[in-house]
Amino acid sequence: QVQLVESGGGLVQAGGSLRLSCVASGNIFSINAMRWYRQAPGEQRMLVADINSGGTTTYTDSVKGRFTISRDYAKNTAYLEMNNLRPEDTALYYCNAFLRTRGGVYSQNYWGQGTQVTVSS
Repeated sequence: QVQLVESGGGLVQAGGSLRLSCVASGNIFSINAMRWYRQAPGEQRMLVADINSGGTTTYTDSVKGRFTISRDYAKNTAYLEMNNLRPEDTALYYCNAFLRTRGGVYSQNYWGQGTQVTVSS
């Protein structure tokens, strides 16, 4: 059993900052990548940022220079530091981990329940 729990969402004014956290727990052998996705009402879920086991990061263009993804490997935790937030960043933010469980042969994707981020203008 693997659980991903996000926290840190909330309501913030445009130009403000939030820091999201995602803790992965349970029967984990190794985590390959951790990612943050977001889904706005009426839109498809989209990848925001990704960090692999080596620490390489990628970002969608709209958040480059404003968002920073990081990991604490010892704590199986990923963070998303979001600065200079805009109303268009409003969405439900989901954590995703591509990981292998103990006794598992292949890595699989696991998802958290999401944390709401609302940016007011």
